[in-house]
Amino acid sequence: MDKYTGKKLDGRYEIRELIGVGGMAYVYHCYDTIDDREVAIKILKDEYLNNKDFIRRFKNESKAIAMLSHPNIVKVLDVSFGDVIQYIVMEYIDGITLKEYITLKEVLDWHEAVHFIIQTLKALQHAHDNGIVHRDIKPQNIMLFQDGTIKVTDFGIARFSSNATRTMTQHAIGSVHYIAPEQAKGELTDGRADIYSIGVMLYEMLTGTVPFDSDNPVSVALMQLQNTPKRPRDINPSIPYGLEQITTKAMQKDKENRYQSSLHMLNDVERFRLNPNVVFSYKFFIDQSPTKHMTSSSTRRNERVEKPLPNGYGDGYSAEEKRQNRTQNFGEQSGKLKKSSYKTSVEEENKTEQKQVWSIVKACAISFAAMFLLFGILAFVNACNGGGATNKEVDVPNFVGKQFAEVTQGNGGEYNFEFVYDTDYDKAKSMGIVLKQDPEAGSIKVKEGSKITLTINGTETKVKIPDIITQKEAEAIKILQGRNLTPKVVYIQDDTAPLGKVASTFPASGVETNIGDTVFLFIPNTQSGATVEIPSLEGLSVNAAKNELDSLGLEYEISYDENSIKPKDEVVLQTPLSGGKVQKGYRVKLVLSKEKKIEREVTIPVPLPQNAPGTLFIKVFINGAASEVYSVEVDPAHTVPTPYLYNLTLVGADTNTKVLIQLNGQGYREYTVNFQTGRVDLTFSGQYVPPTEPPTEPPQTDPIDTPNPTDSDVGED
Repeated sequence: MDKYTGKKLDGRYEIRELIGVGGMAYVYHCYDTIDDREVAIKILKDEYLNNKDFIRRFKNESKAIAMLSHPNIVKVLDVSFGDVIQYIVMEYIDGITLKEYITLKEVLDWHEAVHFIIQTLKALQHAHDNGIVHRDIKPQNIMLFQDGTIKVTDFGIARFSSNATRTMTQHAIGSVHYIAPEQAKGELTDGRADIYSIGVMLYEMLTGTVPFDSDNPVSVALMQLQNTPKRPRDINPSIPYGLEQITTKAMQKDKENRYQSSLHMLNDVERFRLNPNVVFSYKFFIDQSPTKHMTSSSTRRNERVEKPLPNGYGDGYSAEEKRQNRTQNFGEQSGKLKKSSYKTSVEEENKTEQKQVWSIVKACAISFAAMFLLFGILAFVNACNGGGATNKEVDVPNFVGKQFAEVTQGNGGEYNFEFVYDTDYDKAKSMGIVLKQDPEAGSIKVKEGSKITLTINGTETKVKIPDIITQKEAEAIKILQGRNLTPKVVYIQDDTAPLGKVASTFPASGVETNIGDTVFLFIPNTQSGATVEIPSLEGLSVNAAKNELDSLGLEYEISYDENSIKPKDEVVLQTPLSGGKVQKGYRVKLVLSKEKKIEREVTIPVPLPQNAPGTLFIKVFINGAASEVYSVEVDPAHTVPTPYLYNLTLVGADTNTKVLIQLNGQGYREYTVNFQTGRVDLTFSGQYVPPTEPPTEPPQTDPIDTPNPTDSDVGED
């Protein structure tokens, strides 16, 4: 047994069992005795307590996850960074890792793989939108619930993207089987490094193997830099072509050729999910198989190029891609056949050729006969309709508000309209909805088969990032929102750009992106000057923390933790943590407690007077109001378990509750109760005075009538 199992941390967390061991920490299954819940606690290993780099990484993890709130990211509930022990308290996940699931099933069905990838991409999109790059995405860091939900864990080597664009370690950090090439070389990394890891993870789920493997981690890292992975469909032919394209694009060695954001990749995965036959315009593999002979009619049919529709509507195949698919399917089918003997006589070959010629002649004859019959039928129908009046004029139907797939089903409905589409984006409406049409419904009459332009709601409308360098923050945000882009401000220190104005953007100005995408604005809010050390603010009131920061020339930003039970407006977390050196004017984030009050029981032992005759009526007042619930009549001599001691048990949540006790109407005791800590303070103690009864008078007697034996004796003498 290790040294922590069976112990209790900070008088609160009971450590039950060791459930995991990582590179720098142990993970335990624990019980939170205060909040009555199971939690997982990650404790930094003893050998790293004096290692500044590992401590920084450990603290980075708590800071990174504390900033995030997403159903697919593990939650941080508490942190402690002491000199003897450092730990992070997280929600407990009763499940297995995605790696264990892949090992169990060997190869995942593509539906399952897409289900897991979509959740992972949504989690990463949230992290990237908050300026955090995970840098260690792998199936071992994905926890899987029984219902198929996943949660991303282990942000131990996460970086804030605003820092990552300027400084980066010279050592490759991460798991070599999933690491991006630029990360392996120690170059600058951003969210596209996580995209590469996602691609490797998808590759592994679909094929059952990682793209590169070796006994030597260095060899694997070199393969990531130099080698081209085997095509996924060569390993598992059942993988849809569009999903292979997504996997390959995510794994491009040049990050400029990858998806530029998790949102871009998520859009393509969603398109594929809606239409598994979709084929994307990008290609990274060259089909090396020999070209198969195609008839002229097939060739002409393949010359038509179908433009891919937004959000997965339509198949989107180009002529070349359709040819490749048919060629590949043919190759796959032919590969299953047994090799036939090549000993074929010349006579047999001649017979075969004669049969083929005769078949072609018969087919041509049948075709001409069918065409002649068809023309005759059409001529008859034309004559019945008045000759040449088949293209009658009709009112334009209303397609606005309908799904594009519904509108185009059946090739334009009863009037056989030819649809041309365009795209626009309206976040208030569903994807694939028809936003407008030209001509408008009922505006004019058109002939059957006429061309109608539909504007479809989709995020594929391209827009260029505007040039907003040197624009003020508010103006830059307004410009981006005007182009249906989502601005995300990241404050930086920069001596070359004016304060409060855009120094740079990501993606850069002029880059083409999709409507709705996030654009990061890097805006200087500090410039070079004297550095100051960030003080320890946790446990201070918000006013004390503000005064401390003001005295150091630091700014602050405030948010609240609704689940904290600490006193209201007490600092429960700060970012960055204390001890770091920053420039004056740096913005420190303070997380304040909203003082979540939890009802608890508190027992007050009330001593009873021993001079009280009979029973006593105990009347209880809570904050000045009489309580029927707690008022009771007792016999002091027979209280249980101790005579003359009454245990008054109260339930409450306040931290400053006044409790007054009367005995038979007399003020007897007053207490102040803190239900959150269980503390009870006696603020008043009185003496019980038993009620006085009237004295019993002796009977009245007449002294004359009272016999006096002494007098009698004297008289006789």
